[in-house]
Amino acid sequence: MLLPGRRTAHSRFHIPLKVDEYSVAGIKHGNELGKLLKQASLIIWDEAPMQHRHAAESVDRSLRDIMTSVDPESASLPFGGIIIIFGGDFRQILPVIPKASRAQVVSAFLNSSKIWDHCRVFLLEKNMRLSSGKIEQEKHEIAEFSRWVLDVGNGTLPNVHPDDIISDPKVMIPDKFLIRARENPLKAVVDVVYPDLTKNIKNADYLRERSILTPMNAIVGDINSCILDQVPGKEHSYFSQDSLVDSEGDNNE
Repeated sequence: MLLPGRRTAHSRFHIPLKVDEYSVAGIKHGNELGKLLKQASLIIWDEAPMQHRHAAESVDRSLRDIMTSVDPESASLPFGGIIIIFGGDFRQILPVIPKASRAQVVSAFLNSSKIWDHCRVFLLEKNMRLSSGKIEQEKHEIAEFSRWVLDVGNGTLPNVHPDDIISDPKVMIPDKFLIRARENPLKAVVDVVYPDLTKNIKNADYLRERSILTPMNAIVGDINSCILDQVPGKEHSYFSQDSLVDSEGDNNE
């Protein structure tokens, strides 16, 4: 949503929804996508660690194939010789595999692919949020929080239960990062993130600068309900339909 002309990887490369070690992307020599990619010199693939390695490998096979019409030696080059920039953070969301073991999830990582042998890693170390014109106090708070998040991701924070070697480590969250409320904790979070919501409901900048992240869709629904209860006006729900039946009794998907 932040880049003009952006596309998802599955949409851009026609990656199958179900991929395996033999999958290929839907890129053909003569179609418009194939012609476009033959002219490409650089492809930026953001949030790549979220994808199963088979998705990247399917694109690799297809690009090697179509680029042979440009240079026959492209078949032996990763992605047919086109430079790919994979962006992302392995500390964040990794490939989601239902009911998979830890070993299965690890084997799905991009860095478990043979493609990784051809990758060169660049580390981004400058926090761009600290150079966006904020006051010094805000910059200090953001920098402090960023360092703490990195320590969590790197596993360098002390374990609350150091003698427990069986379960996953547990870390203490600083009190300044917590919102304590016994009566209605969900509303307390909404009130902190969206102060004076009813007065700013039509302020696009106000809404754009705020968000609440949660790992579960059920909690998303609870948060949405809590916020909608504070929004003036009448609430409407619009439902979609997966298929329709016409008067002749035929199904139209």
